[in-house]
Amino acid sequence: MKKSFLLFFAFLITVVSFAQQKRDLKLNKDTNLIDVVYYHDNGVVSQTGSYTADGKLQGKWLSFDTEGKKIVSANYDNGKKVGKWIHWIDGIPKEVDYSKNVASL
Repeated sequence: MKKSFLLFFAFLITVVSFAQQKRDLKLNKDTNLIDVVYYHDNGVVSQTGSYTADGKLQGKWLSFDTEGKKIVSANYDNGKKVGKWIHWIDGIPKEVDYSKNVASL
């Protein structure tokens, strides 16, 4: 348990130290994931999602443009693209299905 806490703490320090974009990090004790919100330079939310303790993307991620409009809804499992992703291009949803981490239209 102590080792896992130290790894988590080291990960947080690394993430915060190399931050290029403003972000908020929070440990979700229910899921044991690190929930993150990234922001555009104008303060509007850029992305939301979660990381595993070892830094892999996990679960649903959402991306937004600088006006706050949703542009991507994505899913990850232990850092790999999975499930249906939706990309909004000029307001029109385009669906991509990731099976075995490979895109199919």
